[in-house]
Amino acid sequence: MKLSKRNALFLALCITAFCSLLLVQQLLRPASDLERAVTNAIVFFEGSREPYALLWLDVIHRRFGITSFADALQRYDEMLAEDPEEAPLLRVFRRIADHDNPLQAEDLEAVSTDTDQATVPALYCDRLGLPADYPEMLDELASLGKYKLTHVLLAWIWIQDNGYEVPLPDGFIKDVYRDTAGLIDDDPVVDDLELEAAAFLYLAGQGALVDATFVERVIAVQNDDGGWGYSSRSGDSDWHPTILALMLLLHVRFPADLYPPILAPTSP
Repeated sequence: MKLSKRNALFLALCITAFCSLLLVQQLLRPASDLERAVTNAIVFFEGSREPYALLWLDVIHRRFGITSFADALQRYDEMLAEDPEEAPLLRVFRRIADHDNPLQAEDLEAVSTDTDQATVPALYCDRLGLPADYPEMLDELASLGKYKLTHVLLAWIWIQDNGYEVPLPDGFIKDVYRDTAGLIDDDPVVDDLELEAAAFLYLAGQGALVDATFVERVIAVQNDDGGWGYSSRSGDSDWHPTILALMLLLHVRFPADLYPPILAPTSP
């Protein structure tokens, strides 16, 4: 059937009006719970002066393009300059945001906790290599579970980011993934350890191991200030569970087959 010019114009106007209506409905559509949770968590960190949070905010800026955190490394360096007592350890971990990060001779002497002794060698393995007993140390820490297990996973992520090879038993990393996912239970309480397990699994590209119902519970227990507490029973927000929850939710909000590495790339 041939349309007259008048009918064709009327049809075109109707199509344009319909498309405009769809666009308006999309613009007026309320933000999802996930979107609101991410936005409120970003606001929580505005003006943050917590140095280790700032390193992860730099990661978030590079991985997800969150412009609010574009100056995170600059703020970190300001905190480093203001705290000479903590400066050695702060300089050590600064490599998360600066691959060419300079170290002073005594800085590594500040590394004392067993979790840091697992992650710091991984952080610098391309520069300094790894201790001969490093695989055995990772195996022992992983067997202890909880935060020691999650830090073994973080160490593995950094080893991968640095393109380094470490001889580990067959199936070891798969067991680390599985056991880390096992730290997330199905009770209604959300705690810092579960958030760390979920966030690190996503950072390792293993987000499929995190059940969607856990993400829903994380969103449901967010505090009014945009943060999360060490336990959803305790209430008060803290930077550590909040940065973990934000990283988790950003991965869910912006899924991708490949993300930039956690560690900043080498300067050209």
